[in-house]
Amino acid sequence: MIAVMLVWSTVVLPAQTRPTTTADFDRWMKELSNWGRWGKSDELGTLNLITADTRLAAARLVREGIAVSLSHDVEKEKAPDNGSPFVHEMLSSSEKPGAEIFTDSFSVTHHGIIHTHLDALCHFSYKGSIYNGFSIKEVTSKGAARLSIETARNGIFARGILVDIPELRGVPYLEPGDAIYSEDLDAWEKKTGVRVRSGDVVFIRTGRWARRLDKGPWSMAERAGLHANCVAWLHKRDISILGSDASSDVRPSRVEGIAQPVHTLVIVAMGTPILDNCDLEQLSRETRMRKRWDFLLTTSPLTVPGATGSPLNPIAIF
Repeated sequence: MIAVMLVWSTVVLPAQTRPTTTADFDRWMKELSNWGRWGKSDELGTLNLITADTRLAAARLVREGIAVSLSHDVEKEKAPDNGSPFVHEMLSSSEKPGAEIFTDSFSVTHHGIIHTHLDALCHFSYKGSIYNGFSIKEVTSKGAARLSIETARNGIFARGILVDIPELRGVPYLEPGDAIYSEDLDAWEKKTGVRVRSGDVVFIRTGRWARRLDKGPWSMAERAGLHANCVAWLHKRDISILGSDASSDVRPSRVEGIAQPVHTLVIVAMGTPILDNCDLEQLSRETRMRKRWDFLLTTSPLTVPGATGSPLNPIAIF
């Protein structure tokens, strides 16, 4: 038993613990780039991989008609992981004399690590460019002239895959700062027999919401998530969208000089939108019960011209 464990350590751990430099990151920005793949004027990025054929194939995954929301309830109170609480204001209620119609308004700063939202391809930049080589000058105080959330206005209807890392590691949830490596993604495919395919929406579960309920919020400085070496794996699988129950990146990032390397590589180089802060707890229970980790995923953003993202409610259907 000891000899086996030692062999595993010498094979896996050096690849996981080797320091990642800015030079590594810059090389990945070139090697994992989809710039020009669908033409110089392309604004869809890997949403191009969701086609009529992949939608039809995804529809055939619905066998039971069971639907699961992947949206976390909005958080209205300030917390260490919620600097901008959701504001829900009642404009008219039964407390107003004579009122018979009731109205309200919402205000949400959706980017961050609390509200479920989709990142558009104009959300991140690197060295003066956004996806496909467009200049950051396309994004002004009036909004984004290119790569805004409107590119996803027809909705997302695709095969979804849950990669449940706590289930893989035999723990209820990961702790802040725990990193997920490409070796973990390989191990999940091997364990479940599920192969991620072109056009899939891949969700990475850290157990963030279960831990929040048990131990309280994460800080802004430490979060469980993907190490940047996972992006080559995601690029090879040709995913359409990356989702997680946090903000994808492990913090601290373990990449010299780059705070959010996964976001930057995935959005800017690959042209892949990101679903942040999904609630994957019920989905985890449903997949374990069925021993099935693929499903139909459907969602759509608000069509706000120029917006860098949108809150939404993704639905998994079995």
